[in-house]
Amino acid sequence: MQPVMNLLYRIIGHPRFHSLEHRLFSTITFINGLSNLLGSFSNLGLEKGLPLFYLNFGTGILFFVLYYFSRVRSIYRSLYWPLILLIFGFLSVNIVLNAGSKGGTHYYLIPALVIGVILSRGWKTTVSVIALSGLVTLALFLIELHTDLVVPYASEQERWEDVLGQYFFVQMFTGILVVILAGNFQDEREKSESLLRNTLPLPIAKELKKEQKVAPRHYDDVTVLFTDFKGFTGIAESMSPQELVSELDECFRAFDQIIKGCNLEKIKTIGDAYMAAGGIPEESHDHPVRTIQAALEMLRFMDRWKEKKEREGKPSWEIRIGIHTGPLVAGVIGTEKFAYDVWGDTVNLASRMESSGQPGRINISGETYEKVKRFFECEYRGQIQAKNKGQVDMYFIEGLLPHLRDSEDALLPNFLFESQLIDMARGQSVPGAARSA
Repeated sequence: MQPVMNLLYRIIGHPRFHSLEHRLFSTITFINGLSNLLGSFSNLGLEKGLPLFYLNFGTGILFFVLYYFSRVRSIYRSLYWPLILLIFGFLSVNIVLNAGSKGGTHYYLIPALVIGVILSRGWKTTVSVIALSGLVTLALFLIELHTDLVVPYASEQERWEDVLGQYFFVQMFTGILVVILAGNFQDEREKSESLLRNTLPLPIAKELKKEQKVAPRHYDDVTVLFTDFKGFTGIAESMSPQELVSELDECFRAFDQIIKGCNLEKIKTIGDAYMAAGGIPEESHDHPVRTIQAALEMLRFMDRWKEKKEREGKPSWEIRIGIHTGPLVAGVIGTEKFAYDVWGDTVNLASRMESSGQPGRINISGETYEKVKRFFECEYRGQIQAKNKGQVDMYFIEGLLPHLRDSEDALLPNFLFESQLIDMARGQSVPGAARSA
């Protein structure tokens, strides 16, 4: 099935890179061009079919010209009326040359109107194309009633053969068009849902779709992580906006992968600050440890990134990371530009942990320390003044405890670490560890 979808995307455009309107325009011009070119040869069997052959073949070429501009040049919005006029112009001449209402070509006026409405942009265009369809239909019947322009069939046998062929062909044409349109709409729906999933956590996205709102929820135990780059402002002044955004994007993309791998939830970025949390929207017991793991991986990435920039002779910055664990409220508020966010004193204190830390270090609160001391070596910094918080116990994370490290990589946890983390995730107690001085 996938090879078929890949071929279809090559013909009409991929949903990730082309809008629904663009793909519909390419679809319609391609189908019309193909059906006209192939169908033109069937007219050669008719006694008076040569004019119809030229008409179908010529308009088929024109449809493919429009398809070329849409698919290759990405020009389609300005070609709406040329396409509509080509469709109705082709059908009008075809009906006149094909026995008028006694033939089967007038069946195509219905899908022609559907195409015009689907591709229309706004109610004025919709009304205009409906009016055009009505005028064309009326004009064709008046021509048939009051003139001799309509070319009759050479025989009744030819009439029935052509009408039957046209009837089945229009059904097939409409069916193919509907299937492709349905596929395009399904692609667009999946694209929208994917965007929603990237904007909101999956449980929150499902609740929003079902209830049309998300009630803020209180959590008793959540670990919040803040990062910030030291020297960012000074370095930013020496870089172009494009270079600055590119460097930030490289770092934040790496952070996104780390956060996802540790089963945490990215909350947002503000300038050069990055915020994530563990234990939401689905509660867990092991989120403090997983948050520290993510922080250690961030430090490792930044060390490698800094070395790379130094080799290239480019400026770099260092990271500060702060972490705190406690209660907070999380949810989605407002009606525009939905964003999952967190509020509470826990968030403020996590921010203070970051601002009170040091470059290249992970600074955690006493509350977080009590939950991770069985896994990590910690350096007690004492009670340190935090803005608007008074004296707060703070610790630096030194790394994994010696017996929980991999023998070849001090930052890589071993089997015992993973076993203890599984017990913690299940809510079971794990062996304690003394505080490092």
